[in-house]
Amino acid sequence: MKPQYFVAILFGVSLYWMYFLYAPFLLVMAIAALLAVSTSDIQTFLEKLFRSKFIAALAASFLLAVLFFAPLGYFLTTLTIKLNSLEADTFLNIKAYIEGFIETPPAYLQFLKPYALNLLEEFTANKFTSYILSVTATIGTFSAGFLKNAFLIIIFYFFAQYNGAYIIEFIKRVVQISVNETTLIIKEISSVMSVVFYSIIVTAMFEGVLFGMAVSFMGYNGLLFGIMYGFASLIPVVGGVLMWLPFMLFEFYSGNNSNAIFIALYSIIVISIIADTFIKPLIIKEINSRLLKEDDTKINELVIFFSIIAGLATFGFWGMILGPAITAFFLTIMKIFEERTKECSEKTG
Repeated sequence: MKPQYFVAILFGVSLYWMYFLYAPFLLVMAIAALLAVSTSDIQTFLEKLFRSKFIAALAASFLLAVLFFAPLGYFLTTLTIKLNSLEADTFLNIKAYIEGFIETPPAYLQFLKPYALNLLEEFTANKFTSYILSVTATIGTFSAGFLKNAFLIIIFYFFAQYNGAYIIEFIKRVVQISVNETTLIIKEISSVMSVVFYSIIVTAMFEGVLFGMAVSFMGYNGLLFGIMYGFASLIPVVGGVLMWLPFMLFEFYSGNNSNAIFIALYSIIVISIIADTFIKPLIIKEINSRLLKEDDTKINELVIFFSIIAGLATFGFWGMILGPAITAFFLTIMKIFEERTKECSEKTG
């Protein structure tokens, strides 16, 4: 047997066992690596500031934990505790109130009464309680898993920031493509992930401000609930609903029907439709144009936007990081193929 074949077999065997060993952590390692890539400019700034790679990586990890994971983890934990502390009688009281509201709705909602009554006939007390409990259990499971993954991501993020330069240079030496092509792949992914990361932060802040302004006019703490809405908006599908639906139900329960309808329509139309669907791509476009240099390849903001949506639909919460990374990697590989095709054509021509 030729030595190179034997080495190839050993490599295949070792690769299999490495996958078997680290399979439970591959997702969090990938997320940590992509976050490190997207915040590489922060790491560079901190290294210049502290003149220490270790302290810079530690400070970057602390900032990520405090600004991104800690508030969302606190929100999910608090929500889970509150929901689990509710008694079954509370759910029944809520159901009784909803039934009373449906049977005697305001004059401007009379046209919805026949449809609501049909739904109410199929929605028994047992089904309602079971549904609420299942939702509570789902949120609790998600919260526990999120906190565990967040802790692991912070750990891997630190090592990625601390050893990032060495890992990149090692990859450049090992992979079977040119150094320029490896640099291009890393540069493209880094550019896109930076745009994605800062777009997510800015969008969450923007939607949080919109919601905070609305609830402040209703007499609530706009700052607190605005922050909570901003981080809740990162949760796919049900993010904003977790905030405005309790407000709507409480306002109905308090007899403030106009406030309840306002917060529901405002959250759906202004935040979910206008801000999230139409303004969010504009935010991505602005960050895309400002963050990337003239010699960087700018990926269309709609491609980034839909890659985030596709990632969320496929991978859940962490898809907002994975979706754009996968898309950027694919487009970069296509660009390399295009350059190689041009070179071949020029040589044969």
